[in-house]
Amino acid sequence: MTDSKRTDSKRTVGFVGVGVMGNPIAKHLLAKGHELIVYDRSDAAVTAMVALGAKGASSAVEVADSAPVVFTSLPSPAVFTNVLTRELKDGRAVKIVVDLSTVGSRATKHAAAVLREKGIDLVDAPVSGGAAGAKAGTLAVMVAGREQAVAEVKELLEAFGKLFMVGPEAGQAQLLKLLNNMLSSTAFAITSEAFVAGVKGGLDPQVMMSAINAGSGRSGASQDKFMKQVLPRSFDFGFPVGSVCKDIGLAIEECEALGVPMWVGNTVRQLWNFAGRTDGMQRDMTELVKSIETWSERKE
Repeated sequence: MTDSKRTDSKRTVGFVGVGVMGNPIAKHLLAKGHELIVYDRSDAAVTAMVALGAKGASSAVEVADSAPVVFTSLPSPAVFTNVLTRELKDGRAVKIVVDLSTVGSRATKHAAAVLREKGIDLVDAPVSGGAAGAKAGTLAVMVAGREQAVAEVKELLEAFGKLFMVGPEAGQAQLLKLLNNMLSSTAFAITSEAFVAGVKGGLDPQVMMSAINAGSGRSGASQDKFMKQVLPRSFDFGFPVGSVCKDIGLAIEECEALGVPMWVGNTVRQLWNFAGRTDGMQRDMTELVKSIETWSERKE
């Protein structure tokens, strides 16, 4: 039995991208006793993981030369494509790449084809649940890929979330993740508009949200983000507006490519893009409420 199939011993695992999401996910792998070799463009991100017991690498290539399984958590389709098709593909040790990013099916299918030519499997495994879910180990992990490859990494994925097996082709999980994120960002946008309208109309914020959450207007946005980040005015969900804009843009492209007219989706994309351009792409997504409050101020 090969090392990659053993479930009762430590495994050497690589991790490229140990930022907001990658850091807490990598910590769960360390907690399970696996030997971790990490790389990130941020030296501080690598240093933080080394302090916890991981081994730092000087490049993604070094990671792929050292570990048979390499996780990636990357910020954009461009970065993802560069890392997987130009750096990881020639690794001497890597046999399976597990991608946790949200980059769309087209980039994923392209990378999978490039890696396949090198005898490397790509397991498409985007996650949902935000930084809080990553820290708690309660992420929803949508998984697609060749059955044998998925079986090889199943236990590793279960270290930080609940698995949803989507299908045998890399890219299928990306579609599901993008649809999920589009629904999430749409729910938050309309709930923000309703919330600001209610407050301007004299409603008590706590009573209003409690009633909504007990009624038919409730959503993940009203039950989670509004109760934890908006009502306390902490605005610290941990996901920037720029990432919302990226994800919903990819989602619209995927849906339109399938022939679905995206009337609501396009309108919500315009709202998030406007908020990002006017108030900052790096602001926490829950700060959309503050943007709508500002836009709603009456001019005397």
